[in-house]
Amino acid sequence: MSDPQNPRSIRSFVTRSGRITVAQQRALAELWPRYGVDFAARPLEAQALFGRAAPRTVEIGFGNGENLVALAAAQPQRDFLGIEVHRPGVGRLLLNVQQQELRNVRVVCHDAVEVFERQLTPAWADEILVLFPDPWPKKRHHKRRLIQPAFAQLVASRLAPGGVLRLATDWEPYALEMLQTLSTIEALSNLAGEGFSARPIARAPTRFERRGTRLGHGVWDLAFRRS
Repeated sequence: MSDPQNPRSIRSFVTRSGRITVAQQRALAELWPRYGVDFAARPLEAQALFGRAAPRTVEIGFGNGENLVALAAAQPQRDFLGIEVHRPGVGRLLLNVQQQELRNVRVVCHDAVEVFERQLTPAWADEILVLFPDPWPKKRHHKRRLIQPAFAQLVASRLAPGGVLRLATDWEPYALEMLQTLSTIEALSNLAGEGFSARPIARAPTRFERRGTRLGHGVWDLAFRRS
């Protein structure tokens, strides 16, 4: 875990501006006050954030938000916090949230590690999703991978007892590394026993999953429960 007074020197993402549409830019300007959560080094009060007490799901790196919006629409009794650093994806999510009139979605546009360190308190989430994180396939870049022992410990601490961490990747070496890393966390138990889990029916195919399928990649799912 990094020192709160010092920014991390190694990040699991590369900040890029990307092509942002006029509609996405307008969504960021007009909808952020309603759905956005500004990053700050103080805990998020879930009751104040959503206006109720309900089970909470956090999705790290939601991309364009396809899965997050689908889950939120299908489970109105549950609250969802999405974390994404890329503004075009955040803008697109905000547009879809408004279009579907969803009240159970909030968004943070910031580094997920720092959000977990400084804004989410222990046992904050009932479910955490990490779907198709950047595999950083080159060996010299493996240090940038999100699922490292320190972050796995941090994520486990933010799960409520009985909460579930769900992950997916289309890069087999990373899948094996994640399985090994998470299996060493004493607070987590593998719902599949020792291997990989079946693909959750509720998960909407993301842009990264569809791309992997087109390229002929397999998909490996993992599910770990906070014991």
